[in-house]
Amino acid sequence: MRYIRLGSSGLTVSRIALGMMSYGDPAALSWALDERGALPIVRRAVEAGVTLFDTADMYCDGASETVTGRLLRRLFARREDYVLASKVYYPTGPGANDRGLSRKHIVAAAEASLRRLGTDHLDLYQVHRWDPDTPADETMRALDDLVRAGKVRYLGASLMPAWRFALAQYTAAGNGWARFVSMQTRYNLVYREEEREMLPCCADQGVGVLPYSPLARGRLARAGAEPTARSETDAAARRAADGDDEIVAAVRAVAAEHGVPPARVALAWLLGRPGVCAPIIGATRTGHIDDAVAALDVTLTGEQAARLEAPYRAREPRY
Repeated sequence: MRYIRLGSSGLTVSRIALGMMSYGDPAALSWALDERGALPIVRRAVEAGVTLFDTADMYCDGASETVTGRLLRRLFARREDYVLASKVYYPTGPGANDRGLSRKHIVAAAEASLRRLGTDHLDLYQVHRWDPDTPADETMRALDDLVRAGKVRYLGASLMPAWRFALAQYTAAGNGWARFVSMQTRYNLVYREEEREMLPCCADQGVGVLPYSPLARGRLARAGAEPTARSETDAAARRAADGDDEIVAAVRAVAAEHGVPPARVALAWLLGRPGVCAPIIGATRTGHIDDAVAALDVTLTGEQAARLEAPYRAREPRY
């Protein structure tokens, strides 16, 4: 494993992060693994040196946080040895205030996440999306209060237009509040729209990029691979756009040249992109962990990277 500072912050994270959405309650999410099924996979990640674990309050209706907390307490000797990330925004109950980024919901959601995770603080607390119905100063002040109270160490954001992200950063900076140190956004070989505005914005602000869906929900990894339960039931995992087939073919060709599975090449390309700190992988098999970690040792030539990028066609941004 290799490690990197998260943007210009002092927080060090592993270059591969494990997304915990796949673990929780199969009754809430058909392809989720329960705690027993998740244990060997998370253990493999810990043994490989993964230290960044990402969940959210809405994953499996909160069960992901519960399972995540139990597993990490079991597999790590000290709380200080891993970086725990969660998110807030989506509905967590039937009430009108059980959603969004109001002060009321942020504070209540943070307290609930801490209870489910069984910890007294989150290392990285992220807004899952931006709430256009709440003033930016209300959201950023509420997040800053959590940092000042010691319940959150760092703040992060997730998928949103770059102008909204810049507005949030400007609002926080102008008031002396904690700013976002990370941006978790959709970024992979078949979706590169973030290169237009968000990634340059992050570079300017010293914000570390945590790409999610680095393998396009398995599309970039399934060349000759056995399908997963998610890929067979997730319509978005099968969504294709103009040029995607050519990109997948290029990934397969470069992977053949290296003698490695396609997933390693797709991750190696992403790891080499400016500003990218740690792709967040989903894993429902221990082999997924092995492939992700092995990608750190795959070095692409400039010519190979160009071949992977050439078939891309612009598409509508998705937020």
